[in-house]
Amino acid sequence: MDSPESEAVGNSERGEDTATSTPNTSGQEVGGPKPQKTSLKRTAGNPTKAKTKKLKKARVSRPAQLGYTVQQGEDMLLVISSTTSQYDGSAWTLPKKKRKKKKLNKGKRKTVQIKKKKSACSKPRPDNNPVASTKEETNLFVQTTERVCTTDHRWGENLPEEVLINIFQMVIVQDGAVPFLCRVGRVCRLWNAAASSPALWRKVTMGYCWLAPGKTQLPKTEKKIKDTFMWLAQNRFSQLRDFSLCHWTKNVSYAVEVVAQHCPQLHSLTLSYCTGLTAGAFHSLGLHSQSLQSINLQYSEFQVEGLLEYLENHGSRIKHILFTHGMKNDRLLTAITRGCCPDLELLEVNTKLDSKECELPVCIQALQIACPKLKTFRMLNVRPLHKMMRNSGDSTLGFPLLEELCIATTSCSYMTDKDLWDILFGSTKLRVLDLRGCSRITPSGLATLPCLELECLFWGQYFSSSVGLSSPKAGIHMVTQKWGRTMQQLDISNQLFTAEDLEMAMSNLAQATGTHTLRSLNLSGTRITPAALRCVISQVTALNYLNLSSCRYLPRGVKRIYRDQEDIHQLLDKLD
Repeated sequence: MDSPESEAVGNSERGEDTATSTPNTSGQEVGGPKPQKTSLKRTAGNPTKAKTKKLKKARVSRPAQLGYTVQQGEDMLLVISSTTSQYDGSAWTLPKKKRKKKKLNKGKRKTVQIKKKKSACSKPRPDNNPVASTKEETNLFVQTTERVCTTDHRWGENLPEEVLINIFQMVIVQDGAVPFLCRVGRVCRLWNAAASSPALWRKVTMGYCWLAPGKTQLPKTEKKIKDTFMWLAQNRFSQLRDFSLCHWTKNVSYAVEVVAQHCPQLHSLTLSYCTGLTAGAFHSLGLHSQSLQSINLQYSEFQVEGLLEYLENHGSRIKHILFTHGMKNDRLLTAITRGCCPDLELLEVNTKLDSKECELPVCIQALQIACPKLKTFRMLNVRPLHKMMRNSGDSTLGFPLLEELCIATTSCSYMTDKDLWDILFGSTKLRVLDLRGCSRITPSGLATLPCLELECLFWGQYFSSSVGLSSPKAGIHMVTQKWGRTMQQLDISNQLFTAEDLEMAMSNLAQATGTHTLRSLNLSGTRITPAALRCVISQVTALNYLNLSSCRYLPRGVKRIYRDQEDIHQLLDKLD
């Protein structure tokens, strides 16, 4: 018989054998102590163990950040929630075990139940998580928007037509009626009806949008242009008042004739950089456009004979004429001085900046007699050569209603104080005087002018070859003393007045502007000093533009352009 000790040893050996053989069995559990964890190293000879090890490796996951801390007391463990955690107010609960998903073995229809993976403690769901609430609100907004879009996908058709017309009116003020109204008219029937309102087609500017510059025009394209233009004139231009063509080299006469026939309310016609305007177009304007008052033909080529015939027959209707100076166009100014346009209010003659032939013969006395209602007279980049009338015994009243005179040029002008007096001796209502480039005009000649409420004086010397070479001038203080009360814009750039004279002029502006009217001051290239500048800046509160570039008498860092009041006040601190 064996002793009890030998039996105990045998039982222990059999128990060890049973424990070691338990992992080799699949699907059976043996009672007794739990087996120890085996090594996670993969072995090539035992695929079953490799699968088990792979499952055990998948169980390992990164522990979640808990919203509580565990502290050990005398006889218990204390679970204390963290007040700074985002899981504030939530209690820790025992994680629930989840059932494993069933997988289908390849080639077998039967399902084999796989052991569940041990998952780490799941995060407690917070009650007041701001991130989750934001996501929920965003999802709710998206769902609501999608619901509105699906239920009311034609929201544009529910707007009142008056509202659409007002919106379109704001757009065409900046972008123009064409092609904006043509495009929005294709959206729906409501937008088409709103875009077809005649009130939106009162001012139309049409550029050369059918053909790229530099390419030839095919017959099909020309027919398409004419058909489109005819359709617009018949269906949209019933209340057209202002019409402009830009950069048209063909079909200009056709467009003008169609507009004249279908637009009885045409008030203004502008042709900019256009060619090919014939006498037939002017004849059509005379027959159909009874309300035409403004003609702008700047930088355009046209038949001068046709326009002269139109002015002789219908010149009494015209109030505004603008054209470019040329060898053939000089006859227009001669016809105007003969009295073809007695009600003329605006006359502008200009030329290109690179043009060499800029001398314009004009008889001022004849023009004053022929156009007594003239309010704006502009001669841009031309040299007016004054002619004398043969019958100089006729007394004239000058331009009694003249409000703006512009004789600006990019080259040296030969206009003197006497020439300026011959133009403005009767202009008591003058508001704007532009003498840029007129280097022979003196301050004493300006001070003798009859106008007492001049608002804008532009007297800068731009592009002049004599800038910086002439001797110092004096007398600018007489100009500011006379018009300092009403002056709003003053430009005396590159004028070589002395520093003392400029200081007196700035003092007059500071004392005379009790109503704070001065808004723009250009002192570029002058001899202004910090003391004179400080005097005018501290008193004039409405000043929002100040040009101090190239002022040698000022310290470094302040010789630049200032474009608002705050910037100008900061300059005052620097001068102190």
